[in-house]
Amino acid sequence: MQSSKSSLPALTLGAIGVVYGDIGTSVLYAFKEVFASGHVPLTHGNVLGVLSLFFWTLTIVVSIKYVALIMRADNHGEGGLMALLALASQSVRNRPRSRRVLLMIGVFGVALFFGDGVITPAISVLSAVEGLEIVTPAAKPYVVLISLVVLVLLFMMQRRGTGDIGKFFGPVMVIWFIAIALMGVGQIIGNPGVLLAIWPGYAVEFAAQHYALAFITLGAVFLCVTGAEALYADMGHFGKMPIRLAWFTLIMPSLVLNYFGQGALVLADPKAVENPFYLMAPEWALIPMVVLATASTVIASQALISGAFSATKQTIQLGFLPRLTILHTSIRDTGQIYIPAVNWMLLVGVIAAVGLFGSSSALAAAYGISVSLVMVITTVLTFFVVRYGWGYPLWLCLLATGCFFIVDVAFFISNSMKIAQGGWFPLLLAAVLYTVLATWKRGRQLLNEKMHTDAIDLKGFLEAVFVEPPTRVGGTAVFLTAEPGTVPNALLHNLKHNKVLHEQNLFVTVRHHEVPWIGMDKRLAIEPLGHDCWQVVVHYGFKNDPDLPRALAMMRGRGCDLEAMSTSYFLSRDIVIPTIGRGMAPWREKLFAQMHRNASGAADFLNLPNNSVVELGSKIEI
Repeated sequence: MQSSKSSLPALTLGAIGVVYGDIGTSVLYAFKEVFASGHVPLTHGNVLGVLSLFFWTLTIVVSIKYVALIMRADNHGEGGLMALLALASQSVRNRPRSRRVLLMIGVFGVALFFGDGVITPAISVLSAVEGLEIVTPAAKPYVVLISLVVLVLLFMMQRRGTGDIGKFFGPVMVIWFIAIALMGVGQIIGNPGVLLAIWPGYAVEFAAQHYALAFITLGAVFLCVTGAEALYADMGHFGKMPIRLAWFTLIMPSLVLNYFGQGALVLADPKAVENPFYLMAPEWALIPMVVLATASTVIASQALISGAFSATKQTIQLGFLPRLTILHTSIRDTGQIYIPAVNWMLLVGVIAAVGLFGSSSALAAAYGISVSLVMVITTVLTFFVVRYGWGYPLWLCLLATGCFFIVDVAFFISNSMKIAQGGWFPLLLAAVLYTVLATWKRGRQLLNEKMHTDAIDLKGFLEAVFVEPPTRVGGTAVFLTAEPGTVPNALLHNLKHNKVLHEQNLFVTVRHHEVPWIGMDKRLAIEPLGHDCWQVVVHYGFKNDPDLPRALAMMRGRGCDLEAMSTSYFLSRDIVIPTIGRGMAPWREKLFAQMHRNASGAADFLNLPNNSVVELGSKIEI
């Protein structure tokens, strides 16, 4: 969450650097793609019609939908698809069937987001480096190689964190937006008539005269708003006001001026349609613009990679992914994290995308479909929040979200016409990831059901144990258990093999909730069980960093004083055995068993001291 000590200008500068990199670099390829195929004739009326579509797409999708409506649906100050999914599922918690469907839709949206995380760096860096072809045609064979080098270096840098370089994001992006605005103004001065495209009649006339062509063109026009979801996703970091202020004072004016400048250029020189962005720049500024564009696309990619790390952490804590190794790259900002497995999988996907498609134009066909479908899902989830969470009348909810739904679906259908040209790639990535997410969630449910069926009541068990108590040894034993009130397998193994019980015994269940933050005042729920035994439930939000020793230290003065040197943590390391004819399909059970086996240990995830952990294994059939 944003610091209250940060000033509005500082937060606004930070938002410009992190939030707007993706949408800010779409000027490199969006306008070009409309006319690149040659389907849209390069006439004065068509150019004004397309520019009008660009202007009103930015206005309706970004200014009205995201800034005015979606950003109101904050989950305790947090935004993003995971936060919205949690908010929507809470809104329909009394409607189990609706909740299940919403969770499926929302999780598929998360899978699409990761697909976007593969394509965004690839298309952004490729489109920037392609400017070298304008400098010298001899650079063309090396564009892919240079792009791959930049991308590999970017992903290799992730382990170091963004703390040191992040402070430069804002200033660099401010320079970028000023530069693209000035480039646009330079062309508009020569043909100020393009400013008439602000009038929506030109978009309507273009659509009416070329309705089939206009519908196909929407897929390319949509590229101008890719990255708009970052406004909502990063709301928790910067707050609503800085994001809104940056959009209306710098970002939208700069984007509009640049798109209109590109329109003015192609009207004056139709041959410039091959790469209107770079051909707007004076010859002396061409190389500096390639460097600035590359830096800006790296920043845009960095923001999305960091977002993928955050989304992964939230997905883990909501129970849709196994535990992964999460490294903190900053001692000051807990939000700066690095997840090695995600980093390298994204890099493999990015290299595959660059190798398969080879140019920004080819990747543009793959880009729009995942983002447009995410926007459809966002609108659907927002309807349930507005209707059932906020309690507004049905007619108002349909009016508020229905218009956006129609726009989003139109963009999605237009983009879906490019599935054969490349749209299959992000859909395939999303389908694979959705299968993984759904399999893990279902597998955990089956595992919990099996453990619940075999569970022994904790209170009754302790009463039986203390009829003839075993030898008590000094110190504290912390037994982790999935369900409160049940006997942990680790306790059974400890009594069976060691035949002792510690002086103090805590039976701890860690709960993750569908809210971003849970304060320290609500962290623990404690129930004394007698005989110096306690049942403890530890509560975390999906953005909290689990730290079990720190949480349990709060029991001091409440009847149980834990000493770090004399506390042992007993964990059950379950081995999942797939069985035929029960639960899931055999291949999904095998996938779940493999994921369960490779999951990061609970000790690391809960920040337990390595020299105080005892793991006792058991086998469980699902």
